[in-house]
Amino acid sequence: MQSAGAELGVTYICGDCGAENTLKPREAIQCRECSYRILYKKRTKRIVQFEAR
Repeated sequence: MQSAGAELGVTYICGDCGAENTLKPREAIQCRECSYRILYKKRTKRIVQFEAR
């Protein structure tokens, strides 16, 4: 069973032009607007909490 995020793709933000790109697994890591190859993963809206010791 695969997670739902793998089927829909993950949203990345271009480091050059700031465009949002949704990439699926095995897809080239490249901006669709300007062909820049540095993309940053968009922060999740889900609450992430860690337990510190």
